[in-house]
Amino acid sequence: MGNAEPGSVDARLAERLGELRAERGWSLEELAHRTGVSRSTLSRLERGELSPTAALLGRLCTVHGRTMSRLLLEVEAEPPRLVPAGRQPVWRDEESGFVRRSVSPPHAGLRAEVVEGVLDAGASIAYENPPVPGLEQHIWVLEGTVEITVDDIVHTVSTGDCLRFRLRGPSRFHCPGPARVRYALMIVLP
Repeated sequence: MGNAEPGSVDARLAERLGELRAERGWSLEELAHRTGVSRSTLSRLERGELSPTAALLGRLCTVHGRTMSRLLLEVEAEPPRLVPAGRQPVWRDEESGFVRRSVSPPHAGLRAEVVEGVLDAGASIAYENPPVPGLEQHIWVLEGTVEITVDDIVHTVSTGDCLRFRLRGPSRFHCPGPARVRYALMIVLP
């Protein structure tokens, strides 16, 4: 990525990650210990020299007790009640082939949010732990097929199917192909 352009989402994300660490009084070494991510990677991330992957952002969200959407919201202005399609924040992880659109971003006083996920054929993303234990998720596949591993059970979810669960441990999303998968994810805080 190089250096994040001032004012860009990546630059604001880098700044917010540094603020969260500082709010807890953690050194980079302490954060590295808590996340299993190297100190140099965390430092480059906070300086905006590196864009986080979905997995790395998932680890950081876990130690900071936030959903990915909530963290991304914190680097945006408070969303209006109506969120036009063209103004929905989109985050891309080019490395994993994952695109995440915050259709209904988190909002103060509300416990649910809606996310659209697109995962390229053959791509996988894995999360070590939920950002908030007991997080309720409903995944409705709009097109394609995704294999979702929760509690060591692989669920094959195809167009029109909905998988729902409370997330308490690791999870994995894999698109077996032959085409990409597009799904709606509803997240409800416990």
